[in-house]
Amino acid sequence: MALLLRLLCLCSALAVAMAARPPSVSIGALFTFDSVIGSSAATAIQLAVDDINRDATVLRGTNLTVLMQDTMCSGFVGTIQALELMEKQVVAVVGPQSSGIAHVVSHVATELRVPLVSFAATDPALASAQYPFFVRAAHDDSFQMAAVASVVANFGWREVTAVYVDTDYGRGGVDALGDALEAARARITCKAAFPPGAGRAALSDVLVRANMMESRVFVVHASPDSGLDVFAAAQGLNMMGAGYVWIATEWLAAAIDSGSGGSARRTGLVQGVVTLRQYTPESDAKSSLQARTRRMNAYGLFAYDAVWATARAIDAFLGDGGNISFSADPNIRDANGSALRLSSLRVFDQGDLLLRKVMLADFTGATGRVRFDLDGGGGMALADPAYEILNVGGTGVRRVGYWSNATRGLSVRVPPISRQQEQEPQNATTQTQKLYSVIWPGDTTSPPRGWVFPNNGRPLRIGVPYRTTYTQFVSRDPSGGPDGVSGYCVDVFKAAVALLPYPVPVSFVLFGDGVKNPSYSELVQRVADGGFDAAVGDISIVTNRTRVVDFTQPYVESGLVIVSPVKARSSNEWAFLKPFTPGMWAITGAFFLFVGAVVWILEHRFNPEFRGSPRNQIVTIFWFSFSTMFFAHRENTVSTLGRFVLLIWLFVVLIINSSYTASLTSILTVQQLSTGIQGLDSLLSSNQPIGYQVGSFARSYLMDELGVPASRLRELAITDYAGSLQRGPANGGVAAIVDELPYVELFLSTSCQFRTVGQEFTKSGWGFAFQRDSPLAVDLSTAILTLSENGDLQRIHDKWLSPGTCDAQSTDGVGADRLNLSSFWGLFLICGVACFVALLVYLARILCQFCDYHHDQGLPPERSLRRPARLGSIRDLMSFVDMREAEVKRAIRSRSGERRLDRSMGASSLSEEGPSSSLSRPSSSMSPV
Repeated sequence: MALLLRLLCLCSALAVAMAARPPSVSIGALFTFDSVIGSSAATAIQLAVDDINRDATVLRGTNLTVLMQDTMCSGFVGTIQALELMEKQVVAVVGPQSSGIAHVVSHVATELRVPLVSFAATDPALASAQYPFFVRAAHDDSFQMAAVASVVANFGWREVTAVYVDTDYGRGGVDALGDALEAARARITCKAAFPPGAGRAALSDVLVRANMMESRVFVVHASPDSGLDVFAAAQGLNMMGAGYVWIATEWLAAAIDSGSGGSARRTGLVQGVVTLRQYTPESDAKSSLQARTRRMNAYGLFAYDAVWATARAIDAFLGDGGNISFSADPNIRDANGSALRLSSLRVFDQGDLLLRKVMLADFTGATGRVRFDLDGGGGMALADPAYEILNVGGTGVRRVGYWSNATRGLSVRVPPISRQQEQEPQNATTQTQKLYSVIWPGDTTSPPRGWVFPNNGRPLRIGVPYRTTYTQFVSRDPSGGPDGVSGYCVDVFKAAVALLPYPVPVSFVLFGDGVKNPSYSELVQRVADGGFDAAVGDISIVTNRTRVVDFTQPYVESGLVIVSPVKARSSNEWAFLKPFTPGMWAITGAFFLFVGAVVWILEHRFNPEFRGSPRNQIVTIFWFSFSTMFFAHRENTVSTLGRFVLLIWLFVVLIINSSYTASLTSILTVQQLSTGIQGLDSLLSSNQPIGYQVGSFARSYLMDELGVPASRLRELAITDYAGSLQRGPANGGVAAIVDELPYVELFLSTSCQFRTVGQEFTKSGWGFAFQRDSPLAVDLSTAILTLSENGDLQRIHDKWLSPGTCDAQSTDGVGADRLNLSSFWGLFLICGVACFVALLVYLARILCQFCDYHHDQGLPPERSLRRPARLGSIRDLMSFVDMREAEVKRAIRSRSGERRLDRSMGASSLSEEGPSSSLSRPSSSMSPV
């Protein structure tokens, strides 16, 4: 009985559950039937509805019906059709197809709380929180344009022309393209918009105006129905040949996939075009769907999955016990006499709940994994956007790479959307390669330059400084030439332009009042503001200027240097003492005497020239010592130790003589600074005024980088340099001038009384300034390098900047320091050690001889064998040292002979007395004890 009751309860619960699900649910579909996207979407939507109704696990007994409304590619008609669709109490709408209609219909959907699941409205503005019931079941154009910007950056192009249909869809896409290009340091230089439904003549006019600009990179953002007309007009204008770059957004891939326009039209008009297609990984569901219809593009695949996502959300909504009900909106009422029947519109009471179910969708469909994320604006969009990069060629398209939002870059690797693809091994080449080779218009594989000089009839406005001094650099042409300007910088610019492979018409405009040199920072700012297209002149490349303009390769090396007045060093009767410091003089003199004494000691016993009376010997020591300074000593050394010491000493004397001569010559002939400034450190540590050239960046550098107060700086024309330096700080002048090296070299070539001091303390150069991202800056840099390599740059330099009358003089000896002991102590140390070693060897030898000599002379011969000889007194030693070497040796030899004779005589006397002695000993020994 209990079991029966349980079965009855269960059946009742199932009956209630079955009764809770309605027999059918209606959704709407808004798109243009007769369009490339609409024809593919209509088939896909119908197939999706059929598949859902056949699958018993999806709606489980509830039949899904779809009500399709044709918007006829009209915003007005689309809005009316949307209102009529809402009257039929649909719970969701798949679509609309058009971004413009989506903007209007989203307001209706928000009011009636009906989710819009769009598969083709790609305007990024629809992601705004203003449209909470808009769900994008495809990728919006912000991602697509990021992919386009990556392609542009990959080939190094910096300027793009956008050709687009002038609708919400076109304008929104181009705005997104501009943002993406800006992040890639590129820009849209021309926006060529054409109205919807424009004919061949209107399109040709738009393209002619765009072709007059310098960019040759065209990005076409149109609809699949009208985009091919753009390429037909471009082909008629010969704009599909070599040198052009055409990038089409995903509309072209949709047109090709759907077979729109016929095979010949598709392949003949778009050869070499690069296009994008929303990436959908290969799967059984995708293959099955494409096999059931011949015209299925990416939009059709996303429409198919949009219906499935809606059906799954309805199933989840109904499974949670939700019921479908509609109620009147108090905000909607018919006006008096109106036939619109607005009051028939009903609010879907459970719309919020169904919207949340749509947002929770997560399944694998024909396009891969279907999952929604909050996008940047707060709206809902598909996660993991990715695009295929396609190249049209021959009879079809060829994939050359991918772009994925995960990496925000290009790659030949398949985007890792599924886990299986994440685990696929990749070799080192595919990990680093961005794109495969592309065949560009004109059947070339070399990437086009992407720009040419504009053919709009307006020459470049070139700002030229109107210099009033040193006009050989750049200034107004005094001869009244056709250009109106002349100078070294102008000739370099003309020579570089002549090397370009395209003509560059220019118009030179003088910048300045002709009274004083203009401010070069203001000239550069004029270029940055668009007042000039470029600036040509002696313009230094410094950091703050590179932030606002682009410079070419430097054609002149430059840097800031210091100029100071110099004067001849005054000499007097004691100038010959200035090369050495007093300490150096004292040590040098002491060593002369010391070496002379050492040589005298070593030579005294051997060399007769070093003997004589005490007076003569003292004179010899002094004479020999100081005569070695001039290598004029007449005494010859005969001892080995003496020669060793003299050799080292003469080397020391040679170094001292050479240094003395060089220092004295420098003191008597080299000029001396009159201000005491010897370089940057002494300039900054002083409080004296500093001059700089009018218009130079030296003022800002000295103040901002080196911390020099403005009160010390004096603005001067180059013609005032000489007078200000000669007057000096005491008379209202300056102590030094800080200016760029080219100006200083030209100034010093005619002003011999001034010199540069110290080293260059900045490294820069002169270049031509162009507006940011100007391709001319790059091409002219290459041309300048060519001028430098072939010698033309030097020839132009010699033509305008010939040297003056002053000889080039080095400033290394200005204010030369006196020589002190620290420069020579090593030589003196070597000489002193050699002298002491020689003296030690000599004294050891003398002591040995003295011992031998005194041993022979100090005792009688008969006592020499009985006890050792005692040492003589100091007086005896000095007398021995004063003896000649030959006498000592002769005395030692004679005494040695006498000793041998005495020894032989003593031995003979002993032999004669031997028998008697020998006889007496035994008798003694035999005496009684």
